[in-house]
This record gives sequence, structure tokens and C-alpha cells, in this order.
Amino acid sequence: MVDKNFQRCLLSIFGAVIVTVFVVFNFPNPLSERAELLQCATNSAWCTSKNRILRHPTDAVLRHDHTSDVPHHPLDPLTIQEMNKVQKVIESFFNKSAYAVHSLVLEEPDKEVVLKWRKGDEPPPRIASVIARAAGKNYILTVDVESGAVAEQDTSHISGYPLVTMEDMESTIRAPLASAQFNRTIVERGVDPNDVACLPFSPGWFGKAEDGRRLVKLECFTIKDTINFYMRPIEGIIVITDLDTKEIIEIVDKGKHIPIPKGTGSDYRLAADNSAIIKLPNPISMEQPNGPNFVIEDNHLVKWANWEFHLKADPRAGVIISGAKIQDPVTGVVRNVMYKGFTSELFVPYMDPEEAWYFKTYMDAGEYGFGLQSLSLDPLNDCPRNAKYMDAVFAAADGKPYVRPNIICIFERYAGDAAWRHTEPAVVIGQEVREARPKVSLVARFVATLANYDYIVDWEFHADGLIHAKVSLTGMVIVKGTSYVNTNQVNDSEDMYGTLLSDNIVGVVHDHFINFYLDMDIDGTDNSFVNVHLQREYTKNNAPRRSYMKVNKTVAKTEKEAQIKLKLYDPSEFHVINPNKQTKVGNSVGYKLVPSGGTAASMLDPEDMPQKRAAFTNNQIWVTRYNKSEQWSGGLFAYQSHGDDTLQVWSDRDRAIENTDIVLWYTLGFHHVPCQEDFPIMPTVSSGFDMKPVNFFERNPILRIAPYVEKDLPICKATASA
Repeated sequence: MVDKNFQRCLLSIFGAVIVTVFVVFNFPNPLSERAELLQCATNSAWCTSKNRILRHPTDAVLRHDHTSDVPHHPLDPLTIQEMNKVQKVIESFFNKSAYAVHSLVLEEPDKEVVLKWRKGDEPPPRIASVIARAAGKNYILTVDVESGAVAEQDTSHISGYPLVTMEDMESTIRAPLASAQFNRTIVERGVDPNDVACLPFSPGWFGKAEDGRRLVKLECFTIKDTINFYMRPIEGIIVITDLDTKEIIEIVDKGKHIPIPKGTGSDYRLAADNSAIIKLPNPISMEQPNGPNFVIEDNHLVKWANWEFHLKADPRAGVIISGAKIQDPVTGVVRNVMYKGFTSELFVPYMDPEEAWYFKTYMDAGEYGFGLQSLSLDPLNDCPRNAKYMDAVFAAADGKPYVRPNIICIFERYAGDAAWRHTEPAVVIGQEVREARPKVSLVARFVATLANYDYIVDWEFHADGLIHAKVSLTGMVIVKGTSYVNTNQVNDSEDMYGTLLSDNIVGVVHDHFINFYLDMDIDGTDNSFVNVHLQREYTKNNAPRRSYMKVNKTVAKTEKEAQIKLKLYDPSEFHVINPNKQTKVGNSVGYKLVPSGGTAASMLDPEDMPQKRAAFTNNQIWVTRYNKSEQWSGGLFAYQSHGDDTLQVWSDRDRAIENTDIVLWYTLGFHHVPCQEDFPIMPTVSSGFDMKPVNFFERNPILRIAPYVEKDLPICKATASA
């Protein structure tokens, strides 16, 4: 009987969980076709078609055969041909015994090599960086793509494990249903095992008792009656499993008194909701009938207006911006701004200490891979109609490459905002003068779906030299089952650790922290970090004013001096400058970090193990001396790490950082106390920061941007029958 149930469960799971897990494992063949773009007619029909916005083109770029890709730039990702070569080397290295590849990416050349390279030069030697596991051991390998030479690094001093592979997760979700004890437990809850779906959650690390085994904790849901199974948790059941052996170590079952939420009203599909639909009768779209104003050269080099930068997908970071440069509008010189920028780590701790929840302190980039959790973007909804798309080539657990299509979109944005404007009335100078410049920007967007949450990351470039990074959170709040259906049932002394959102559903309080790596090279690699402190000063000599604000600038000499906690009533600006280059009037050229919200700080105790592992949240701002190996603020091996290889550890070395190559780190923070509007789906919440020129230009470069005039823009009119 159990065997039949087990077989039915497998079939049910692979059908029902396809939207969350199985799709990720469905690696497409590199030669598989993308659905073709539904082309618009070249005449005015594109402008008058009533239903043009309702179509679903899947890509604004013609199909690309990645098997013929060759590298053109030192930072271009490994090609399919290169990854196939490396895979054979890995197979040989492990003597064809069992192994798993957890990361296979380009080992980027040294910074000075990249900076010296010019288009037309031969690319530097292509080296692959490989993180693998075999026979219970972590391996870090570098492989010369051409010669096949392998070098191995010692990993014995690094705690933790590399990020889990898709194959790890796929095989692990089957483990509970193979257990007779688990099936009995599920039946006791009144749930048909055919309706059960289990998802793997990283366990964190809470002491030496958890060392020596790569663990995962599975939480289970019922998929009956709703596609949104996250709203139907089987509360209190946690299946602790060994990721390597797939052995179930323990089944925790402490929620038998908690009913399973019915899931009423939780299905988020439009077709499943019988209530009234709000539909704008006249869709909105930005159209570019003459094509975009940006170009993508050699698959990865983006050029737009006065900007150029290298763009690529990464299995851990999601998307990496490199070599960002801007052309000076006065001199015409192309100047370095940012050598490299990417999302280094995410930390999502849930604030419930009970056994089925205390471990939920996820480090999504280092444990799951921000890029690996990406899926193809949805045209017209994820990205506007005028977007172009970029694919990724990632490695499966056997090291073989596969294509993840359309995971980055690039588009120009114009919403009618002004980059600058002024009107001088005639009463002052005898004539009215009105000048304005449109705020047009270029966006590179990436979306990662990490189980219930979706993260949208935008890198936005403005013609005035500003770089805006934004993170948007959406998807579903993960919820906890409860016996309550109304808050009047809750004792005053009881802590639910969250908000009652619906019958038998609590949205647990939690945080989101997103850490950015920003290697700013302002007109060169030797930079300094300046704390521009704003403080109250009192006037003297009986002036009518009693007080004013004074600016004091302090150059950070060492890394500890650049550990910054933001304070509303003790404000500063934070500048990265090049002290070796001044403007005509003598100011050091630079960029400043401008937080634009998302400044929540961690409330966890510094000695709490999750906080030690995610110590990058101890401060919002850090500056470290450049070290090629220090890129992941939560550590190279974040999974079950002990917190001994983090940004905090590196910064506490207190290296000199004045007038040298430095890296700026910034952490966005969101406190999330769920509310009923977060059920059954969560509205998008966004925040970000700016890297803004400060004395970088001799004057405002917007002056050189031409304004729009009526004849520049197409005029679309609805047909008479519309």
C-alpha cells in the first residue's frame, strides 16, 4: 500500500510543484528554440492595433545559437564550448567517480590585466573556477580551458558548504514520501499523501552538533484546492534530511493540534478568481518605432547615451555590471566609474523561535544561488514592450552547460519626468524663459524566484552620471498555521510572532537584507572614502541666527573607520573620491552613496548564530581594501557556515584604505510586519540607493542633453472601432 501511495505521490508532486521547483530543474538543450517574437507590421498598423499590448512576444532579440559563442572581452562568461571542455577535465580529475559541480564560472583575470586590455587585443588566458563536492569533501579548482591544467586550493580552513544544486533539491523533495513514518504522520493529519508537496529549506548553523553532515530541512504543504500551496502549510512537520545520502535523520512533528488552512481565496491566478476584475481599457506602453538608443556589442557590452558597461548573468550574484564608464560631455574622455557591481548576499531571518521556524534564516545568494533561481522574464509585465533580452549559460551538477533564456532585460525608461527644468517669469528679465530636459534612463533588470519570494533587481543608468540600484520584493509571504481564526482568541500574553492574515494563517515577522558589492574606481583604482559629517554649529557675536549646519570631512584611514551605521539625527554623506585628481577649482573628483530608503538595521543579538553568519548586516556601509578573493559578504561557503569568512572578519583586519584600491559595500534593509494586504500575494515593495557624481564633472552634464520636441515622438491614435 505504501509503495502505491509513494508512486502516486511522485506523480502528483511533479505535476503540482512545476511552477516552483520542477521548472528550475528542466534544463533546456542549448540548441532548443525560444518562442519567436510576434513581429509588428512595419507600417502604421503597429501604432493603431487595438490588441497589440495583449500579445505576448517572448523576446525582442532574434534567436541566438549559443553553441557558436566565442569570448570577445576578458570578462565574458564561459561559453558552451569552454564549459564542455572543462566538464571533461572535471570528470577526469575525479576519475569518473561520483561528483557534483556547485559552481562553474569564469575565473576573472586580475584587475590590472582587464584594465590594460583594449578591444582588438587577444583575450587573456581563459580560466574556469570550479566548486565541486565528491566523497563528502569540498573542492575549489581552477582549470585552464585551453590546456586542461588543474590547480586545487585547500578548503579545510573554510567552514560550511557550497550552494545547493538544483539536482540536490530535486532529489531531496522525494525523500519524505519514501518514509513510512512520514506517510503515517501525514495521514494522521487527515491529508492524502497524494496531495503533499515538500520544499527544501536551508537549516542555518546552530552548533557543532550539526557539523559533518550537509543538512536540509523540508517543510510540507498540501497542494489540494489551490495552486498557492504556501497558504496551506502542514504546520509543525519538519523533515531533517542528509543532502548527500538523502537519509532522513529526524522527523519533527509538533503541530498536530493545528488545522491546515483551507486556502480559500488564495489562488492567485486571474482565471481562478470569480470576483470583479479591474482592467484599464486603454493599455499603456512605451514604443520605439525607430528602435532602441542602446546597442549590445559582442553579446555583453552595452552602450547607451554617454555610458558603456559590461553585463553578464552569474549563477550566484544574478547579474554583474563591470567596467562602467561614462563619457565626459566637455572633454569627450571616457572615464572610469565602477569596476564591478553586483548583489553579494541576501539575509532573510524569520522572527519565530519555535522549533519549526527558528532555523529559517536564509542566505539566498550563497545557499541557493540568486542566478540559479531565475526563470525567463514575462514580456509586457516583467519588462516593457521596448525591452531586449539576454540569456545565461549555467552549469548543471554534472558540469554540462545549459541555457537559461531571457533572464535579463535591458530597456529605456521614460515616464514623463524631468531630469532638470526651470521657468523664469517675464516679470524679472522681460521675457519668459522655460527650459526642461527629459529624464530618460537605461535599465538592466533581473528577477530571481526563491521559493515564495521574488526579488527584482534593477541597475539604472542616467545621462547625468547617476547609477541607481533598486531591489523590489514581491511574491508570497510564507505563513504559519495556527488554530486561531480571529485575534480575539489570542491571549494577551501570547506571542504569535506575526499577524493573523486569514483563517488559521499567521504571517511571520521577518527581515530582508540585500548587500551590494561596489568596486568604485573613480578615474582610476586609487580612491579614498570620505565621511562628510553634518553637525549643528552655534553662531557667535550675537548673530540673529543661533545655529547652522557645518560640514566636516574625514578621510577613513583604515577599514574599521569605514564601518558605518546610518543615523537619522547624526547625518553624513559618504563619498568615494580620487584624491589624485581635482577639478579646475580644486575639488577631488568623486561619487557619493545616497540611500533612498531601505535602511532597516538588524535587531538580532550580535552573538546570535544567524547574525554571526550574516554579520554584513552589523553596519549599512563598509569599505575594504580590494582583494580579488573577497566578493561574497556571507562567505564563500555560506551553507551551514560558522560565520568565520564574512565581511565582518575581513573588515576587522583593519587594513589601510586611504588612496588605494577599495571596495564599497552597502546593505539595504527591510523590516516586514505582514498585514492582510499581503494575503494571498504580497504587493511589490521597493527601495534602493544612488551612486551620484560629486564634483566628478566640471558642470551639470544634463545641459548637453537635448530636450524633446513634438516632431521627435510618434503619435498613436486608436482606430475608430477601438
